[in-house]
Amino acid sequence: MTTAATDADNSGAHPRFAEALRDLGLGEVVSRVRRFPEATRTAAEAAAALGCELSQICKSLIFAADGVPVLVLMDGSSRVDLDLVRKELGADKVTRAKADVVRETTGYSIGGVPPFGHRTQTRVLADRSLLEHEVVWAAAGTPYTVFPMTPRDLVAHADATLVDVRERTS
Repeated sequence: MTTAATDADNSGAHPRFAEALRDLGLGEVVSRVRRFPEATRTAAEAAAALGCELSQICKSLIFAADGVPVLVLMDGSSRVDLDLVRKELGADKVTRAKADVVRETTGYSIGGVPPFGHRTQTRVLADRSLLEHEVVWAAAGTPYTVFPMTPRDLVAHADATLVDVRERTS
């Protein structure tokens, strides 16, 4: 058994995600993965389990822009404005991706999609609202695991473009 597999088994991080962390030179992040006894498939569940603000959760959401998957990283208290994503990408139509597309694109199921370490390379947009925190928490490849990271590091490792795609409330 490889070291990454051993660390993943100990942390609860998905093995593919633990390997992605190692490949990025972030092996120490594996030791900071938090595992919960109950699934935290929503940002609200994760924030409650961690005892942090909802906006400190980084949601990794897959959309289809003219049929092409795109990952949007959004703070847990906000919703993605599909029209702003459409304009940002120059797409005609943006829709939420179906569960099978999410799994096929990322290798992870909804509720556990991490911000990087995916099966395929996709375009990544990160909403600037994430930068309002010193640390954010994101899924570590399963609905039971999360990891902490500074927003700037998370955006950099996800190779994301910073954008403003948060739905505005009136």
